[in-house]
Amino acid sequence: MAVNFKVVTVIGSGTMGNGICHVFAQNGFNVHMMDIKQDALERALSTINKNMDRQVAKGTLSADAKHEAMGRIKTFTGMVDAVKDADLVVEAATEDIDLKISIFKQLDQYCPPHCILATNTSSISITRIGSHTKRPGQVIGMHFFNPVPVMKLIEVINGYGTTTEVTNTIVALSEILGKVPCVVNDYPGFISNRILMPMINEAVLALQEGVAGITEIDNVMKLGMAHPMGPLQLADFIGLDTCYSIMHVLHMGFGNQKYAPATLLANMVQAGYLGVKSGEGFYKYTPGSKDLVVSERFATRK
Repeated sequence: MAVNFKVVTVIGSGTMGNGICHVFAQNGFNVHMMDIKQDALERALSTINKNMDRQVAKGTLSADAKHEAMGRIKTFTGMVDAVKDADLVVEAATEDIDLKISIFKQLDQYCPPHCILATNTSSISITRIGSHTKRPGQVIGMHFFNPVPVMKLIEVINGYGTTTEVTNTIVALSEILGKVPCVVNDYPGFISNRILMPMINEAVLALQEGVAGITEIDNVMKLGMAHPMGPLQLADFIGLDTCYSIMHVLHMGFGNQKYAPATLLANMVQAGYLGVKSGEGFYKYTPGSKDLVVSERFATRK
């Protein structure tokens, strides 16, 4: 079934959305990229073009293949036209439950009856999203990882009503994309964030309690546990607001105090220090520089 998909629609053209479009287009699928803002779509196309240029420069993609892939992407600002011919929709909008429910109600209304509805959510219940459609058996999670063209994992999340046929189709599709699908069930945080986010939160708590500094915490995990990136740097990369949101989902979903977001994390989010996206979090980010510089707010703390 997956190889017969003619049109894949991606809702959202941000970092995850344009990465997902990139991967589908590169692997031969016709892609409809939908966003409510035309300028966002133009930025996304520019990003995809630049990322494919890097692949060409590295010899992992030919110039002809890049040209063909870019030609498979069409952009839309209207939902109806974007999804009317879709065989699969991958929603990659902001991690907000009300927004996602609103989008899925529209998808259920405007997509063809056979169309599979997937969400790139990293924490929100697939079952809950699917319950707002008339096709919960065709609703599934496809959790890609950033940067999408590079990261091999797709966390495939079954909602309570997701059919075996749909799961098998998405697994096969993931493999066609050159990814490794890992099928999990619909519990708060799934697997990736149920394990990752408490680790990040514990690192923030250790910093908050003065156990060690930012550099020391990250170096312990990088040099002692062979993590490519320390938990505080990774939190900045993900976005501290996203980390806080996922911890809140875990806390509410399990009702266990061990998942409560660290006060320091909550304060940083409320103050607008969100990591890479805002220019400062645990580290300070300067455009054009790859140096890892601890934020002055923490540099003098002992």
